Amino acid sequence: MKRFLIADDHETVRSGLRAVLEGHAGWEVVAEAHDGSEAVAGAIEKRPDVAIVDYSMPLMTGVEVARRIREHQLVTEILIFTMHDSNVLALQAFQAGARAFLLKSDANKMLLAAVESLIVHKPFYASAFSSELIKGMSTGKRGPSQMLSPREKTVVQLVAEGYSNKAVSAILNLSIKTTETHRAAAMRKLDINSTAGLVRYAVRTKLVQA
Repeated sequence: MKRFLIADDHETVRSGLRAVLEGHAGWEVVAEAHDGSEAVAGAIEKRPDVAIVDYSMPLMTGVEVARRIREHQLVTEILIFTMHDSNVLALQAFQAGARAFLLKSDANKMLLAAVESLIVHKPFYASAFSSELIKGMSTGKRGPSQMLSPREKTVVQLVAEGYSNKAVSAILNLSIKTTETHRAAAMRKLDINSTAGLVRYAVRTKLVQA
């Protein structure tokens, strides 16, 4: 029996994925999550063979979820599922520990192939991303988003979602001073001097949805 986790903030998407996966003999969805925090907790508790994780979710992105799962040294293979056709996001996903990157628009023709690859621990990505991924991994070039630490990215995402420093601290189990330090460091690296600027950056880089 192969076990799956599905993480997406839209119930209809989760239901559709569950139907596809459980229509395959020997496959079972053992956990669902509607935000990044739930996804990480579900992966730790259920230890699925494969996690299908939406990139754009509340509390943390799918890339951050992949990074957290890897930090816990789980053998779960991770597929980042997204509507954003972006080589940059694909590269970030693989650098965070995901092994598949799939557009939602390609799900009908590629989802099962991607999952089957992950089950046997082989990476999967659409050919459109191949050359850019190889180039990016070999050059190691770092854009502004990649200069941010994982924690700084999460803080920026939560601020852009409208959370106060106090609320961000509670969500991430940090002191307010530490949260403010991460926020200030991100703003300095990005050369942004206002909350509105952080929101625009988060929307532009798809940390949050407009």
